[in-house]
Amino acid sequence: MKLMIASDLHGSAYFVRALLDAFAAEQPDRLLLLGDLLYHGPRNALPREYDCMAVAGMLNGLKEKIVAVRGNCDCEVDQMVLEFPMLADYALLEWDGVSLYATHGHIWNEENRPPLAAGAVLLNGHFHVPTARRHEGWHYINPGSASIPKDGNPESCLILEDGVFTWKTLDGVPFKQYALPGRTVSEIFDKPMP
Repeated sequence: MKLMIASDLHGSAYFVRALLDAFAAEQPDRLLLLGDLLYHGPRNALPREYDCMAVAGMLNGLKEKIVAVRGNCDCEVDQMVLEFPMLADYALLEWDGVSLYATHGHIWNEENRPPLAAGAVLLNGHFHVPTARRHEGWHYINPGSASIPKDGNPESCLILEDGVFTWKTLDGVPFKQYALPGRTVSEIFDKPMP
């Protein structure tokens, strides 16, 4: 089973189109969105082709495939235009034998972690930086941002398949991998981006 994970869309119709093109190319079973879907927030510049209603329409087209959590820029009025639930602060998923605690990151994050089962993965966005770290008994993963990446990173999404997380640019180029214990990566990626 394949899961695509993305965060921090921030209302960019341009990058959401690119994300949905990547979704069509990857053919994952589900799309997990880690919040900040429609609005850019006061600390971010306007993303390219900022159009919240267009983004809502595009995401609604995949409503049967989306699992989403609320980000700090998301609010109740967003739910009025989205046809899938997105107001929970976290979601617990069991994916192909992996326990995932999905949240945005403004409440629960690597420095303030929720109670996690042994071997669980804490997934969050919010910081806009692709990250993977192994902690004693748990893992921290951040997909980066699909529209407003930071620290020189590309717009990205994350694929989870067979216990391996692969970060990809929105045009499908892999640039980083992280394997859970007992899993192996087919190729080592962790190279500087152009």
